[in-house]
Amino acid sequence: MAKTLSSLEIPTETAVLVYINQDESEDQVVEDELVGLCEAAQVEPVASIRQRLDRPYKGTFVGKGKVQEIAALTRECKADVVLIDGEVSGMQQRNLEEEFGCKVVDRTQLILDIFARRARTREGMLQVELAQLTYMMPKLMSVYTKFERQKGGIGMRGPGETKLESDKRLARDKISELKEEIEDVKRVRDQQRTSRRKHPFPFASIVGYTSAGKSTLMNRMAGTDVLVDAMPFATLDPTTRKIDLPDGYALFLTDTVGFIRHLPTHLVAAFQSTLEEVTFSDFVMHVVDLSNPAWEVQRDAVISTLETLGASDKPMLTLFNKIDLVPDKTALRKIVADWPNSVAISAFTGEGMGDLQSAIKRMVQELLGMTKVLIPYDRQSLLQECYDFGRVLKEEYRPDGIYVEAEVVNEMRQKLAQLEIA
Repeated sequence: MAKTLSSLEIPTETAVLVYINQDESEDQVVEDELVGLCEAAQVEPVASIRQRLDRPYKGTFVGKGKVQEIAALTRECKADVVLIDGEVSGMQQRNLEEEFGCKVVDRTQLILDIFARRARTREGMLQVELAQLTYMMPKLMSVYTKFERQKGGIGMRGPGETKLESDKRLARDKISELKEEIEDVKRVRDQQRTSRRKHPFPFASIVGYTSAGKSTLMNRMAGTDVLVDAMPFATLDPTTRKIDLPDGYALFLTDTVGFIRHLPTHLVAAFQSTLEEVTFSDFVMHVVDLSNPAWEVQRDAVISTLETLGASDKPMLTLFNKIDLVPDKTALRKIVADWPNSVAISAFTGEGMGDLQSAIKRMVQELLGMTKVLIPYDRQSLLQECYDFGRVLKEEYRPDGIYVEAEVVNEMRQKLAQLEIA
């Protein structure tokens, strides 16, 4: 079993938070998000400081004056760690730790730590370890002092280089091993997906910003018992269930890991086998927490992540969730009216679930599509496939074949194309 940080007893730490953002309108979003990540990682924020940067400083990420301010604040608060809301290089991290006299952790490391805590399945643990190693590889050089690196001279014979190359090789070997194990898990997932594809139901994936209410919705629609937690990334492993809809329609619905602003590329790469559930879906159900003042920023972050995954062209049903926490019902109705293909719901109370089921049914109907065909008697097996891959509305035996009117999936429509009649 892959060893992750979740297997260790880590005491609660105190932290100074360093906010880095250019747009003042996103200040509250950035603050709320980093505080939420701290809570999920069992870290207590004791102070915060901000710097607006066009680009990071090469040696210390933040400016020299800000380094001194953070160092003083860290000593005053006796903080265990400085958390920086950005991605810090190995050299910058080492320099800052020397200045602050304590551990420095960037946003990506913080998210990786949370993923490590939340991983429960073998696949999740493997993916977390792969992301951690991939992220740490470029930082290995910073583990060694300048003196050790210089000892080898031109021929690179020194113990610093020998140890460094040895550690790099071990890390590369471990990464290759993890990728192979993940490929094994991926093959099983592909087999499961292929098996589900033999059924006549479309696929949909629930996506949304972390803590938007995806798992609550999944539990309500499918009767599952997926962990529901207000903290970021409560659920890492996808859950797929068959959902029954009105009038005999149905679909397979998959709950996915929550997205976040600037989701680290290491996580996207490591969790590719999990996230690709979205790319294989026929349509996407995007859950938006309308009670959050920054819901538009969160919505845009999800759409940006879908673009990264190559799934932005999927048909989308937008679910404005947590309407029970939205006092202004007039504004709520306007948002839904202005946003195409959307419904307002409360996954917690069940409000709007009837509208949601009707909207999903429409999406499924659009995916199925009507066909009218005359099936020759020597190809009667196609009739059974119409039942297997859609809904047969009319079946009539005629002298020259079986007349069938059916709603079927696209693959089946293509197969029947030559038998269609007006």
